[in-house]
Amino acid sequence: MTESASKPAVGYIGLGLMGKPMASNVLKAGFPLTVFNRTPAKTRDLAAAGASVAPSIAELAAGVDVVCTCVTGPGDVEAVYLGEGGVLGAARPGALLIDMSTIDPGTQRRVAQAARERGCEYLDAPVSGGVGGARAATLAIMCGGEASTFERARPVLDAMGRHVYHCGPAGAGATAKLINNLISASTAVAVCEGLVIGAKAGLDLEQLHDLLMNASAGSKSLASYKDSAMQGNFEPGFTVNNMEKDVTLANGLARDLGVRLLAGAITQQVLREAQLRGLGEKGTASQIIPMEQLAGVEVRL
Repeated sequence: MTESASKPAVGYIGLGLMGKPMASNVLKAGFPLTVFNRTPAKTRDLAAAGASVAPSIAELAAGVDVVCTCVTGPGDVEAVYLGEGGVLGAARPGALLIDMSTIDPGTQRRVAQAARERGCEYLDAPVSGGVGGARAATLAIMCGGEASTFERARPVLDAMGRHVYHCGPAGAGATAKLINNLISASTAVAVCEGLVIGAKAGLDLEQLHDLLMNASAGSKSLASYKDSAMQGNFEPGFTVNNMEKDVTLANGLARDLGVRLLAGAITQQVLREAQLRGLGEKGTASQIIPMEQLAGVEVRL
């Protein structure tokens, strides 16, 4: 028996900046792979590497053992799973469904319940690590669902990530991911402000970045700015639009739980300002541009 014949057939829906390299790693790990994307051109590289291309979501779901999805927002997840021609209308009873999108836990719980009623297992499994982590299969993956479902999904998840966590029942993975992005995005706002102050004060920015990385201000957010904003590189690994969506969802979750957010509210407004300046499809580091313009400086090496 070949390696691929001994592994479950996997379908992957959503081949964006993250989904495409994640699907590629599933294929490289020896899983028979079928893909679907609304823009067919995004399937070509995977087809050339040996993946099958499904003509519709329903046909993909009907033909595989495991369905993975990575789409943008709550409405997209509901449409993919619950909409006409969606996954749950076609998936085999007993299929394993893994949604890797970053959305709210309430939507994840509703879809999980619908999956159970269909006789399928469901896991919310959002990821962190950016496009680089998706390509290198080093993502952190945060999962919500039954422990047995998590264990069943583990071989597929291990093909895409290095740090895989079972966070609790349905929705727990989504909750953990929103917390992660809230902290990451809020830290990035402070990084932007600090670097703009340094530029305005005339400090050596390369030295400033180095000393901050070796002091208590050091963070992954700060580290990333040396190759992005400080080089004038605002190409997206993760867009302002997506981060604004995630922070808005985190603020909504906090409101639902009765938790006061101050940094989260300010962070959402900073990202919204960047959107209003036409930077929504740029990388998240571009949120520094309105700050630079107000201060009359640029944070560049």
